[in-house]
Amino acid sequence: MPVMTTTAHPGAGTTLAWGRHYAVVRPDHFRIDYVINPYMFRADQPDPALAMSQWETLVATLGRLGARVDVIEQRAEAPDMVYTMNLGLALTSASGSRVALSHMRHQERRVETAPAVAWFTRAGFTPTLMGQAGVGPCFEAGDAFPFGGDLVVGVGPRTEEQALEWLAREFEVVVRGLRIRHPGMYHLDLAFCPLGAGTALVCPAAFDERSARAVLGLVPDPIVLSEQEALTFCANAVVVGRTIVMPVCPDRVRHEIESRGFVVELVDVSEFHKGGGSVRCLTNPLDILIGRDVAPVAGGAVLLP
Repeated sequence: MPVMTTTAHPGAGTTLAWGRHYAVVRPDHFRIDYVINPYMFRADQPDPALAMSQWETLVATLGRLGARVDVIEQRAEAPDMVYTMNLGLALTSASGSRVALSHMRHQERRVETAPAVAWFTRAGFTPTLMGQAGVGPCFEAGDAFPFGGDLVVGVGPRTEEQALEWLAREFEVVVRGLRIRHPGMYHLDLAFCPLGAGTALVCPAAFDERSARAVLGLVPDPIVLSEQEALTFCANAVVVGRTIVMPVCPDRVRHEIESRGFVVELVDVSEFHKGGGSVRCLTNPLDILIGRDVAPVAGGAVLLP
């Protein structure tokens, strides 16, 4: 009989401590009013009933997996507000809960700031702003993830390098920047998805050469995605324990994920792909802790490859 062997993965057996509490925006007014990414076409409008059904299935799936989900009402004048990940970066420390509100690159999305301030304040987060109305560095929270004790932040299409210094000082953490160059992966959450303490989905094609090497060195056990795989939105996923909630999963990627002990659950959110976002974009984690998920560092620090 042949001897069966398994590959040992450094990240196997570990799970993320965060990802059990999300904010989501109900898509009552989701539509394509303008074009700010390669996926958007005014002539290709989402079906409102189908989009709502897909969103409800996603919310129900997260709840069934044990995650708490808080719902935010969408403003009629903010069609992209449904991409909740980009409202702000919520972090909690011993001194309290704060949210670094996004200073959107595109003027069309800046109408989301006022309702985001109101909701996060009611939810117990103190809002902080690094820029308003085009003054100050741009930052969009879809570019920021905790990983390996640092705050990993993509810079380029949507977030400016000066924002890294602000985040490091404001939260007193190490901010590790990665330079994004791919127009179709304009946020980090389209090319990088932490799965466990040592594992992440990574698409090197999203980054410049130095940052591609840096991100592969940062993750002990990367699941490397091709450009074609990443453009399916498979990295724009969320993790609840050992379950990866994904919009699609190429067979090779599924094999890699399952070989590390994770379970894939597919949720169709294809109507939201018309606006350039998927499962991760539709959710915003509220349970990231400084001291557990991100290491505190006096004064903060910025690292760029």
